[in-house]
Amino acid sequence: MNAISLIRRLAALCLLPLSLHAAPYLPASGNTVVETLSRRDTPRQQELRQLRAQLNAAPQNLQLATSLAQRYLELSRSETDPRYLGYAQAALAPWWNTPAPPTPVRLLRATLLQTTHHFDAALSDLAAVVAAEPNNVQAWLTQATVLTVQGDYPRATASCARVSNLAAPLVAIGCIANVAAATGRLAKAEALLATTLARSDADPELQTWSLTLLAEMAGHRGDAATAQARYLRALKLAPRDSYLLGAYADFLLDQNRPAEVLTLLKGMDRIDALLLRRALALRRLPGMQAELASADAELQARFQAAALRGDSVHQREQARHALHVRADARAALKLAQQNWAVQKESADLRIYLEAALQARDPAAAKPAIEWAERHAVEDIAIQQLLQQLRKRT
Repeated sequence: MNAISLIRRLAALCLLPLSLHAAPYLPASGNTVVETLSRRDTPRQQELRQLRAQLNAAPQNLQLATSLAQRYLELSRSETDPRYLGYAQAALAPWWNTPAPPTPVRLLRATLLQTTHHFDAALSDLAAVVAAEPNNVQAWLTQATVLTVQGDYPRATASCARVSNLAAPLVAIGCIANVAAATGRLAKAEALLATTLARSDADPELQTWSLTLLAEMAGHRGDAATAQARYLRALKLAPRDSYLLGAYADFLLDQNRPAEVLTLLKGMDRIDALLLRRALALRRLPGMQAELASADAELQARFQAAALRGDSVHQREQARHALHVRADARAALKLAQQNWAVQKESADLRIYLEAALQARDPAAAKPAIEWAERHAVEDIAIQQLLQQLRKRT
């Protein structure tokens, strides 16, 4: 996972823990009680229940529906719980399948669609939003995000240019730096973002995102000390941020520090991406066979459940699981190729190259190799993989 944008991180999608059995449990009917959840009576939950009751009484109330959906999106981010994304969609149900819903609904729908990798549908909604509201910074930033993930850098840059005229400097520079770092201008992008952050009085959430992105940039160019310092600064601001924890765990794995990954991710197994990192760490440690088998089975059950739903969001994670946990290079390569057809972040490129190398099939990596060369990708891990693959051609 790459710190490609604030929006993508805030709307990260994960699965819920499922049974450890190979086949997920399917209830006999919709009336079957699968689990009884504890009723939380925090002020925030009480407010949400009140709003939900009000919306149930007046489901066509646009202001109430969009307000509730936005709150669910925020809660999904803060608690890394995908159920709230479903609640957000349910709040928008009267307009969800409408070709041209009101602009506020369209923006929320686009945000939800991009979390599930329905990028073209999200872009269609976003184009309509910016046409109706040219100064909607959220729409321009989300559009830049999706286009960057897809590897459409010219259009992403154009969207960032619109953001620069509407948003705070740190947001605008972060948007531009995302694209620049992916297209052979890593050093300049990193320097510009670091300078902007140093001069900014942004809120902790935006600082966390900036520091995470800067840490990843340092890691890409092989400066482990700088990356470490930035990750630790970010963790002081947001110690339970799931995106940040995943990025730092990947850094620790690259530094061959798996024991620290287990400490870092303790108690976070319900989040798929973090359970994967835990499994990757367990794979490298002696005497952890039982724990690894449990994590492996749990991940496999979650992936199978996603397949039953037609959900392909986790193909990158599945490819990593197949390659680095199960040592199944052919399966990993197939998953990585399928994932590459949808999104083209550096993490997608890396697992694609790793799988092709382990499968001893450098020809299969030709699209990824050509992509890396065309866009002058700057990442020492990827460059090492490219060198190894070229030697085998």
